[in-house]
Amino acid sequence: MRVSDLIRGKGDWVATIPPDTLVAEAVAALSDRGIGALVVSSDGSTILGIVSERDVVRSLAERGPVALDATVAQIMTTEVRTCVREDGIGRLMAQMTEHRIRHLPVVENGALRGLVSIGDVVKGRLSELEAETQHLTDYISSGR
Repeated sequence: MRVSDLIRGKGDWVATIPPDTLVAEAVAALSDRGIGALVVSSDGSTILGIVSERDVVRSLAERGPVALDATVAQIMTTEVRTCVREDGIGRLMAQMTEHRIRHLPVVENGALRGLVSIGDVVKGRLSELEAETQHLTDYISSGR
């Protein structure tokens, strides 16, 4: 299974947020949408960074409640790991594990084209395992 398969199943819409948005507004957006990260972008296509729940928690731990008055640009992760539609689930799992991240923006020709979360990857992998199990069960049942 590839990123393109995951995107096909969930859609390519990505929640983005401008870099000058207050952290308090970003927190509200994360909560309202029930998501764990927002891609930081001024135009919805160019990735400037990513702000996750983890970034917010770290900022609160360092600065206290005044962190909510900072801008997203002040707390976002700027070294954003990305993937492409052709990448396989194995590569995503390795990248997410190695870098301890849960979200990978999908990039095509330098532009944001989707977002894959660890939940998407797990769901895709479980789907693969179920298909393999069914295939093996059918094979054994057929007596071959």
